[in-house]
Amino acid sequence: MTRSSNDDYILTTAGLTKEFKGFVAVNNVELNVRRGEIHALIGPNGAGKTTCFNLLTKFLEPTRGTIHFNGIDITGEKSAQIARRGVVRSFQISAVFPHLSVLENVRIALQRNLGTSFHFWRSERSLDVLNERAMALLTEVGLQEYAQMITVEMPYGRKRALEIATTLALEPELMLLDEPTQGMGHEDVERVMQLIKKVSANRTILMVEHNMKVVAGISDTITVLARGAVLAEGDYASVSADSQVIEAYMGTEYTEAAVAH
Repeated sequence: MTRSSNDDYILTTAGLTKEFKGFVAVNNVELNVRRGEIHALIGPNGAGKTTCFNLLTKFLEPTRGTIHFNGIDITGEKSAQIARRGVVRSFQISAVFPHLSVLENVRIALQRNLGTSFHFWRSERSLDVLNERAMALLTEVGLQEYAQMITVEMPYGRKRALEIATTLALEPELMLLDEPTQGMGHEDVERVMQLIKKVSANRTILMVEHNMKVVAGISDTITVLARGAVLAEGDYASVSADSQVIEAYMGTEYTEAAVAH
């Protein structure tokens, strides 16, 4: 493994490219995610954002290019190895167990540290040792009052908060959040936005997000993708004023947000 020299960045890519039978979904992407920041990856539909996430977490193999995490070349590693390094991802769709309680969902995520994840014959009481940590995580995301509720009965926005709690249970150094506010009403968007800001303390977050209010409100750095390539990068003020970005987003809510600012 090779180690890069820039300690400011927790995740970097060089020439990251993914081709599908001649179609270039991600094209020579240079991504530099600064340690301790909230970094947003945005772009019109079909820009390559989710494909980029899939490359970073090795759900897809890159056609070309390299990925470094904490200075180590992880391009050849498998998804499980990358997760063990501290790169943990949430998904657009709900990824919780609907018929278990909220507390049980977090305990399952915490089991990894016990080494009993697949000991299904063990008594459920063997997991009680995890209750205190599970409740602490639920408190961190504002779900302590929901601990005994069956997950399927929770409001949608609270389920997304639960997903963040289960992600935190894996002790990520870098959290990848894929559309964390998708499908939410205004109140839930505001709550999850503040939650992401809160849990970003002492960790780095890379998120794909369509809601420009969220992007503008909590992102330190924004990378704009269009047709698989990086179109612009910077803070919200500079990116939203970029003529190429406005053109790429023409007819979407982003244009209105850019004009408003």
